[in-house]
Amino acid sequence: MSLAERLQHAWYRGHPLLALLFPLERLYRWIANGRRRRFLAGKGEIYRAPVPVIVVGNITLGGTGKTPLILWLIEHCRNRGLKVGVVSRGYGASPPALPWRVLEGQAADQAGDEPLLIVERTGVPLMIDPDRPRAVQALLAAESLDLILCDDGLQHYRLARDLELVLIDATRGLGNARCLPAGPLREPAERLQSVDAVLLNGQAADSAAGYAFLLRPSALVAMVSGAALPLDHFPPGQQVHAVAGIGNPQRFFATLEGLHWRPIAHPFADHAAYYPEQLNFGSELPLVMTEKDAVKCRGFAAPNWYFLQVDAAPSLAFVARLDSCLARLLPSHL
Repeated sequence: MSLAERLQHAWYRGHPLLALLFPLERLYRWIANGRRRRFLAGKGEIYRAPVPVIVVGNITLGGTGKTPLILWLIEHCRNRGLKVGVVSRGYGASPPALPWRVLEGQAADQAGDEPLLIVERTGVPLMIDPDRPRAVQALLAAESLDLILCDDGLQHYRLARDLELVLIDATRGLGNARCLPAGPLREPAERLQSVDAVLLNGQAADSAAGYAFLLRPSALVAMVSGAALPLDHFPPGQQVHAVAGIGNPQRFFATLEGLHWRPIAHPFADHAAYYPEQLNFGSELPLVMTEKDAVKCRGFAAPNWYFLQVDAAPSLAFVARLDSCLARLLPSHL
């Protein structure tokens, strides 16, 4: 087990040695609160875009379902006649220059796995750059847009925002509710009181803690042919090799079990780079991976390799709340 995995285990299940990290946590919390106070006071270099910016983020390390929500937001806004663009840090990407426009067919190590997934699924204009303001400016220079979605930019306080949407894993919650390095939080838990909406991934009903948000499998896609197959393509009880290099691989394995398959779990680090020999498990069983992993493996995929496509399903109350906010931000468009 790696150090990162040990920390994750301790944050969510508890460990007495975490107390040794409390002094560092206090320092981290002081710095995080200071950055937030400076932003609210308008101090420092803060870029405000000429169009509304919606930030989709979280306050915990690890996967919470941001990419499926971004995909849902793109479709939802387009259905309301809005021209949408996306900016992303492009974690793990090594483009020739920054900012970098992500296009279909680019290599995942150049574009980043999540940005490439978003573009290949939707064709949305998308720019990557760790400097989010620079990415927004470059995107607006290239496209006429009504709205910008900022992927994972909650703590990027150099970019002004008009709406903040935060995702939390409903099963894991906030862990021990402590900040780094003693806990999984990027910002103190009270930060949630200031965002516009909290969505609880894996919760089926709205609650005082946040809106319901589910990820529902929609298709099994053959990686070589691109054919979308029904979810009953495999019979109940089918054994499959299950590959997941995401923030919370267990969620993916549980989803496959919910489809009545028997996954042989192969968890990898989030944003893992793959090589053919890593995925040679010595059997002819089908291999099923996440869509995020698939964009990095298509070049050497075997005929019995698939990815599971999932779609976000937020609650109706959240949809109504979002539409109200969009009408306020873009009154001449809606």
